[in-house]
Amino acid sequence: MSFPFARVAVGSRNPVKLAAVRAVLERVQPALQLEGVEVASGVPDQPMGDEETQRGARNRAIAALQLTGAELAVGLEGGVVALADGRMRSCAWAVVVDRDGLEGMGGSLSMPLPDMVSARIRAGEELGHAMDAVANAVGTKHGRGAVGILTAGLIDRQRAYEPMVAYALAPWLAPAFFSPTDRVNDQDGR
Repeated sequence: MSFPFARVAVGSRNPVKLAAVRAVLERVQPALQLEGVEVASGVPDQPMGDEETQRGARNRAIAALQLTGAELAVGLEGGVVALADGRMRSCAWAVVVDRDGLEGMGGSLSMPLPDMVSARIRAGEELGHAMDAVANAVGTKHGRGAVGILTAGLIDRQRAYEPMVAYALAPWLAPAFFSPTDRVNDQDGR
């Protein structure tokens, strides 16, 4: 397999997001140059629903690509989904774009959230801040994440993000299976 990109941008400076992207991409591109840049997600600080979370990831990827001139860019966004029965679950999405407009998307991190955390989110807190308060922790979203706390350390946020980054890379890792219709219609979103 030939992976043609050495210069990759990530639409965040969050060390967990950067580490997840690096862990995946270094497996296919050992000479990787990775740059994290702060960009706006274009969605609320706490995205609600898969669509809004996907839009935030896409916006981050496109903005990082435009800002840096990298060959490939990754946007990662975590959110929550309100379920019909009143409970909440987490969600997270990765979007990868290249200069030719090819896009890949991958998701993961769907797990139930405790009612006490959901109540704080409904009151306007972000998931990371709600977890900090409930777990008496600091910096949850820049460390182990809600997933690390709620799985008692079986998996942390970085390891939860790695599969979705790999999924989003599918159009470049297995290009024979993807067609030109998989390209982004315009670089400002769909």
